[in-house]
Amino acid sequence: MSEKFLCYGSDVEINKRCCAPTAPRRQTVEFTNPPVIAGKMSVVGSKEGAGPLKDYFDVVLSDDKMNEKSFEKAEFNILKRAIDGSIAKAGLKPNGIDLMIGGDLLNQITSSEYAAREYDSCFLGVYSACSTMTESLAIGCNLLSSGAFNNAICSTVSHFATAERQYRYPLEYGCQRPPYSQWTVTGAGSIVLKRGGEGVRITKATFGKVVDYGTNDLNNMGAAMAPAAMESILALFRDTGTTDKDYDLIVTGDLGKLGSD
Repeated sequence: MSEKFLCYGSDVEINKRCCAPTAPRRQTVEFTNPPVIAGKMSVVGSKEGAGPLKDYFDVVLSDDKMNEKSFEKAEFNILKRAIDGSIAKAGLKPNGIDLMIGGDLLNQITSSEYAAREYDSCFLGVYSACSTMTESLAIGCNLLSSGAFNNAICSTVSHFATAERQYRYPLEYGCQRPPYSQWTVTGAGSIVLKRGGEGVRITKATFGKVVDYGTNDLNNMGAAMAPAAMESILALFRDTGTTDKDYDLIVTGDLGKLGSD
């Protein structure tokens, strides 16, 4: 017999009384047949190419608009270039891709949809803002590990100018930005996963939760992201029985100058 509940009070009270699990749920999936990273490609804008990670990018653009009439068209071309590069590095042909998983920051994940139509592959569109790349990898690894597909492309793209128009103010509006506001990356990343073979294997994926500390400043997304990032890291430690001492490198970040602090 099912039971119905009515909850009264604030959101915090409701979460405490009705939604909080009695024990921590496992958030980490361990892959029985860990997929291999067979090829990867990164294409970034000029600002990113001048930063501390410049030596790690495959392509640094001198023109963020790529001679296109709109920033949206440039975003599509950036993603297409990254996907093509990862396919070539994996030693595959464009018509040899089983599955494409990807997303971006535009309405209807437009850039990723336009890129997917260039290939004769199954396509899963995902949207998870800054975690779109890792979400696509987690989904791809699950599907490859299960034997459903032999290979998959996981990709994402964003462009500073299109993101500003999407979420805040178009650049031509000339709105003054506060000094702590984030700067969305101009760039794309693409990874080809394969079942079997030599290369770096992805053995686990930890799925995060929505963690809301009430930050409501649209210019300070870094502070809004940091608690969820920490929750995911702690969930990995809890699920695997490890600590930070067991890892050579822990990499995370956010969109603001103050968020990590």
